This record gives sequence, C-alpha cells and structure tokens, in this order.
Amino acid sequence: MSDPDLMTRLLAAAKPHVPFDGWSEATLRAAADDAGIAPGLVAAVCPRGAVDLALAYHEEGDRTMLARLQETDLGALRFRDRVAFAVRARLEAVEDRELVRRGMTLFSLPPYAADGARAVWRTCDCIWTALGDTSDDVNWYTKRATLSAVYGATVLYWLGDGSEGHARTWAFLDRRIEDVMQIEKLKAQARDNRMLAGLMAGPFSGVLSRIRAPQGAQHTGMPGRWNGPK
Repeated sequence: MSDPDLMTRLLAAAKPHVPFDGWSEATLRAAADDAGIAPGLVAAVCPRGAVDLALAYHEEGDRTMLARLQETDLGALRFRDRVAFAVRARLEAVEDRELVRRGMTLFSLPPYAADGARAVWRTCDCIWTALGDTSDDVNWYTKRATLSAVYGATVLYWLGDGSEGHARTWAFLDRRIEDVMQIEKLKAQARDNRMLAGLMAGPFSGVLSRIRAPQGAQHTGMPGRWNGPK
C-alpha cells in the first residue's frame, strides 16, 4: 500500500511541472528531486510511474469535492440541482485546468484509457453515494453510466470555456442534466405503459434481476457482479 504522505508530497511537487511536461516520467523525476524523495520510495508509491501520480491527483480532487458536499446543506435543493452542484464542486476543486487537460491527454492513450474511464466512474460513484443513492440493481449502473457521460461532456466544455466564472459551463451542465431528466421521465412512462411493462416482465426481467452492484472489495472500480448461474 502506498504512503499517503509521500504521495501528497509528490503531488505538491509535481503540479508546477505538469503544465510543461505533462503527467510524465520527467515530471515524476523532477517532483521526486524537488521533494527529496528517494527513487526507491517513489517506485513504492507509484509502481506504474507517472500514471499513478495522475490518478492520485484525480482522487485528490474527488476528496476535495466530497469534503465540500459534506459541509454543504443540500436539503433545500431539488435532486437534479444537487447533482449539478456536485459536478460543479468537482470541477471547482481543480486549481489549474492545465493539470486536467494534461491528464486527459495521458488517459486518451490506449494503454491508459481504461484507467481514465475508471477514474471518471469512481468520481460519479462518489457523487451518487454522497447524495444518498442506495440502489443495488441495474439502476446502480445506469445512474453512474449516465452521470459519467454528463461529467465527461462537461469537463470537455469547461476546458475550453473562457466565460466569466465559467458561466457557460454551468449552463451547459444544466442542459445536460435536463436531458437526463427527460430520459428518466420517458423511462417512467415506459414502466407505466402496460404493453411495455408486460414485455419487460417477460424475457428481460429475469436477466435484469440478477444484476447487482459491486460489494466490499469489488467496489473498487467499474462494474460489478452477476448473480446468475456459473
């Protein structure tokens, strides 16, 4: 297990280098030198090298977002506005957009694309869990998949947004969440439709009922478990 204090020191030392060298081995070496951390210890906390440093930075942003959600009274907000607030809090946890831009460059590379997808999935899982989601079936997946799409699109828009206070980004986010709410409304109408309800109760219900959210040690990344026959 990596030492969180060492990782914190590495991250703090790395951030000034990332805008110039990206989340690269050059940045990792420079950060280690600046922080006075021996190469053996660097290898212990970042066994995969710079990609572990980039992932640690993403997780740091998730923790900052969760701390803000915990200290904010969201009770007066509509649920859709709570989700928007959480996504906004996650983006506002970023001190320099170039760190995120460089991260997206890294995670667009084929060897690291799955790492990037898992990082976004975990962020959306953190949001849903913080907002009180208790689903344990297929809805656990659909909620996180939908929010992952919204979050990813919003990050891309935010990276290019030069409006004051990122006003255009927050308007874009509201529109994306409104789109999701319309989908949820259509799903509810489909459930109320007797013909569709009968169809779903037939060939699909047995399959969907066996899908469960990951539990315990499984709950570390993307999807989960199947309770069907082995």
